[in-house]
Formats: sequence, structure tokens, C-alpha cells
Amino acid sequence: MQISFTARHFEVAPGLREFTAQRMEKLQKFASDIHSVHVIVIQEKARFEAEITMSLNGSQLVCTETHGDAGAAIELAADRLEEKLRRFKERRVDHKQRKTPAPGGLDSPETGEDDLADED
Repeated sequence: MQISFTARHFEVAPGLREFTAQRMEKLQKFASDIHSVHVIVIQEKARFEAEITMSLNGSQLVCTETHGDAGAAIELAADRLEEKLRRFKERRVDHKQRKTPAPGGLDSPETGEDDLADED
């Protein structure tokens, strides 16, 4: 997973980059097909806006949060992204389970009308 970090209108402390990388690594437990994560932090007067864009196979998730501290804004956005990613994973798993037909269901060829006719 490739993590890119962009800061606009302020200088980034090295600890903030490390915190962001560690936080994004935790999200891999929800999806193994994460290609890249782009974190943009913008300072506007006394507040910070964090936008996290995650690219997966065939989809893209985006979360934006605002806070007075850059680290807190990133944490809030990461929490929201984690929730979105968890729901996305549940939908994927649920969809896959519905596709497979149940064995021995109504459409199985084992219980046909021919068996009933032979018993008479």
C-alpha cells in the first residue's frame, strides 16, 4: 500500500507523518486490496481539515474531517474511513454469500418428477 501525504499552508512535523502511516496501516485488516491512500491536510486559520482518499480494486473511498489539531483531524477522518471500509467489506462478503446457491435446494435434480412416477 502506497501512502502519500500532502500538507497545505503549513509545515508537517515528522511525527505527524509517522502517526498517519501507522494509522493507515491499521486499515489493512479490513481490505487486502488497498492500492493507495492519499492524505491531504489543509490549515485554514486556526483549524485543520483532513481529507483521506483510499483507492481499492474498482472503488474509491473519501472522508473529510475538521478539527483544531492536525493529528486529531486525521484521527477523526481515519475513524470515519474505518467505519466506511468495514461496511464496504460487509457488503462485499454478504454479496458473495448470496451468489452461491444452497446445496440440496428446490432446484436440485435429485428430487425430480421421474422418481415419483416410478413408484406407482
